[in-house]
Amino acid sequence: MGALDLARWQFAITTVYHFLFVPLTLGTVWFVAGFQTAYFRTGKEKYLKLTKFFGKLFLINFAMGVVTGIVQEFQFGMNWSEYSRFVGDVFGAPLAMEGLLAFFLESTFIGLWIFGWDRLPKKVHLATIWAAAIGTMLSAYFILAANAWMQHPVGYEISATTGRAVLNNIGLVLFQNTAVIAFFHTISASFLVAGSGVAAIGAWMLMKDRQVDIFRPAVKIGAVVVLLSAVVVSITGDMDAKIMVKQQPMKMAAAEALYNTTDKAPFSILSIGDVAGDSATAVIEVPGLTSFMATGSFDGNVQGINDLQAQYEQTYGPGNYAPYVPVSYWGFRLMIGLGLIAAAWALWALWRFRGGRNPKGKAFGIISMFITLGPLLGISAGWIFTEMGRQPWIVFGQQKTADAVSPLVSPAEVWISMIGFTLVYLILAIIELRLLLRYIRAGAPENVIEDPYDDSKNDADKQLYFAY
Repeated sequence: MGALDLARWQFAITTVYHFLFVPLTLGTVWFVAGFQTAYFRTGKEKYLKLTKFFGKLFLINFAMGVVTGIVQEFQFGMNWSEYSRFVGDVFGAPLAMEGLLAFFLESTFIGLWIFGWDRLPKKVHLATIWAAAIGTMLSAYFILAANAWMQHPVGYEISATTGRAVLNNIGLVLFQNTAVIAFFHTISASFLVAGSGVAAIGAWMLMKDRQVDIFRPAVKIGAVVVLLSAVVVSITGDMDAKIMVKQQPMKMAAAEALYNTTDKAPFSILSIGDVAGDSATAVIEVPGLTSFMATGSFDGNVQGINDLQAQYEQTYGPGNYAPYVPVSYWGFRLMIGLGLIAAAWALWALWRFRGGRNPKGKAFGIISMFITLGPLLGISAGWIFTEMGRQPWIVFGQQKTADAVSPLVSPAEVWISMIGFTLVYLILAIIELRLLLRYIRAGAPENVIEDPYDDSKNDADKQLYFAY
């Protein structure tokens, strides 16, 4: 493989790995804030225990997300210098806002939350975790705005002297519909991931008959969040699809492996054969559903890959403008299917809790534990579809991926860095899993009896409590 293919593999590996921590962090921090608010309002000890328990898991994921996220920015200069030169004046603006505003906001208030239990007034300390949660949302928004510009570049002009993209309207970059809808779609999907994670951990504790009174509400709240998030994900996903058809129609055609322009285009739930060669046969399909997703009408016209290819050749010149269809096709279905399975599980779980019941038996616990992997894999598949479906463009209509790679980087140099990052990430994954399993198995703290905000506690008691 040449430097281009290796650079793409390296960025894919590091990005997918980093993205595993993003939705967990984005969603879990709001659970922590919610549990602490419940403790603040009710004074019930179980909510304090849930706050401390899920707070530890959130901090582990947050730390891993920060460490792995830094590598992403390094690669822009290492392997993608031509891309950095072309988009730096535009792409750098939202990333700078993310780093200087959002990240410092969330990291500062997370620090205050960690060390402020016995030092800050009760209301102020509660406010720190909410401020951190808002900071994570802002951070996600700026990053998604930068990515949305790659999907649909606006608010810029090409310099006649340098040939670079120059920012001329930051408002368009930050608030175009591509960015706004992508934000709500990603955040709701992150809540779905985090809700399934919280519920899965609680279900495992119920299966083990441990701390039932503490984790029973966690499972119920997690299931409710999964169900509500699935509804929002569906609505925002439909809106996102219609925007995508207008801005990147080739991506929608690849998502259905639709090679010829079609009215009343069906949606194939399962196909057999080679979707890359227009030889696949739909085994299960829903008539008109692709047309509805694309146009809002079951009778709508959806452009096919072949017609779009001819149009793009006339507009951009010779070349292959279709993405790798199998990744787009199956990624789209994994994204939708795994989300729907999680929603079905949430309904089942809430039914099992009806009338004050506690679900018993290994089946509920085991299924619930595995269900948490579905939304995480689903949101990852959706992200891969979003990025791979844009190919061969790195900035749609302006710069191809093949033109964005660093011209002086050799395949050997990319191999060395890719192997190095992969080994480091493997070590980090082992550390992450060991820490998570250690704290999950330990369960919520048993001896949180005294109010950590109580000023009557002496310093020795406070140090013992917070050391735990």
